[in-house]
Amino acid sequence: MRRLNKKVLLFLIIASLIIMLLSGCGSKVPEETSNAEKDSIKEKIIRVSDTGDPKIDPGGAYDTASIHAIINLYDSLVFPNHEGTISPWLATDWEVSNDGLTWVFNIRRGVKFHNGDELTAEDVAFSMQRLLTMGEGFAYLFNDVVKEAEAIDTYKVQFKLKKSFGPFLSTLVRLYVLNKDQVLENKKSGQYGEFGDYGKEWLVSNDAGSGPYMLKEKKAQEYVYGVKFPDYWGGWDKDAPDAFKIIGTTEAATIRTLMSRRELEVTDSWQTEEALRTLSQIPGVELLRYVGPIIQNIMLNTKKPPTDDVNFRKALSYAFDYETATKLFPGSTQARGPVPEGIVGHNPDVFQYKRDLEKAKEYLSKSKYANNIKNYTVEVLVCSEVPDYEKVALLLQANAAEIGVNVKITKVPWLSLVDMVSKQDTTPNAIVVQHMPNYNEAGATLEVRYHSKSTGTWEQGEWLQDPEIDAAIDDALRTMNKEERLAKYRKIQEKIVDLAPTIFVVNRADSSAYQAAYIYYPSAELQKAGKPICPVMGYTHYFRDFRVYPDRIPK
Repeated sequence: MRRLNKKVLLFLIIASLIIMLLSGCGSKVPEETSNAEKDSIKEKIIRVSDTGDPKIDPGGAYDTASIHAIINLYDSLVFPNHEGTISPWLATDWEVSNDGLTWVFNIRRGVKFHNGDELTAEDVAFSMQRLLTMGEGFAYLFNDVVKEAEAIDTYKVQFKLKKSFGPFLSTLVRLYVLNKDQVLENKKSGQYGEFGDYGKEWLVSNDAGSGPYMLKEKKAQEYVYGVKFPDYWGGWDKDAPDAFKIIGTTEAATIRTLMSRRELEVTDSWQTEEALRTLSQIPGVELLRYVGPIIQNIMLNTKKPPTDDVNFRKALSYAFDYETATKLFPGSTQARGPVPEGIVGHNPDVFQYKRDLEKAKEYLSKSKYANNIKNYTVEVLVCSEVPDYEKVALLLQANAAEIGVNVKITKVPWLSLVDMVSKQDTTPNAIVVQHMPNYNEAGATLEVRYHSKSTGTWEQGEWLQDPEIDAAIDDALRTMNKEERLAKYRKIQEKIVDLAPTIFVVNRADSSAYQAAYIYYPSAELQKAGKPICPVMGYTHYFRDFRVYPDRIPK
């Protein structure tokens, strides 16, 4: 029996050796690589992580992830620069009437859409009318301003305004131009009369743009993948990315794995400090950290007890520990009022709350809830995909407990948060969120954050609805003289701070990790040189300006 066992064992060993030899003697095919690794081998690609499911229809896009996709798939009339100025883009030049009510733009000739059609003034006018009619996304910038858009020549478009609007030129960075014919060829039946659904269903997974990249694939809740448009009017640098991919995850372990495998070039801005430190230890990975035009806020619902009472809101503002909050976001500074530092029209002298428990208790005693505060719980809503938001909420919870206020924290996914704040009765007492302006003027923040028309969006969980504030914002925006307009912005900031609808936490340092060994990241290079970085939300991810050097990828 022992002899038989030895023979069997010898047979198994020989058989195993034969199998191993055979497996190594076939055709020399390398081990199968992941799709992401294939991307790196075949093309120069920039992959970034982000939150949510990006929308790629300019008529409805609004959040950061969506903007990252749209600015690469579509062109706008003008383009925001890093130093805060505006450059001609699809529009080569323009004229404005003395009363500020008529703007005429000359459109660049020879610009092609991704399907080969030429872009004309008619497409520009159509894109504005579509945005106004649908009333979604960035329509809020134009709905109360633009009366009509008209192509008065093949390459000349005219905007008639309802009223003068000082920052109109700056807002046009958010007018992304679609191919009119292509959109209407793909329209379905819908609510917009002869325009059907305005192509909304088709544009969920297709693009009709002229931007540097064209859509290759969009997989809901997973990624948006775009490839270089060879005929882009602006031309190409030989080391520019051939493709981009926006990957819908911010989960720390996944991000760490992707960065380690060189399957992600730039992380999202929502990684924790702990996660960033770990990522920075990967060979070739560096951190980009700069104080941008981002304010970390705690929005307070001014229509829901007990945060409907101004003295209660001031009590929370005085109770909050700003010094500790700045340590949560290294490189950050305490925010001063509602407008980020560095934005044109920011008021550097506006009142700034400091932690003072005695004042907090004093204001709490003045509130109408002073005698029954134990009957109320302040619900704070945070995005579950951003762990640092919960840290801010936990800090508020601890600080509020010191003055006898109970705080409950609720964590939900981003899309659920957006849905909850769309209605006043489902908006909780407080929401932790950060905000970045959509164009480089204080009016961009003041209008979208505190004007009544922006209630029901994630950008205004305060439901302020103050007629005096509305009127002041409208008046400032109508002012054509820039210096007068900026002076009015500064006064509005003082009024808002006095109402305490928001706890202005920090001017947050925007932090992300990137593959410095083999990519050129424009914002990182500007930061190293001590130069300003584009203050308009999303434009740090204009991928055409990136450079990729695959031969430098660490082995």
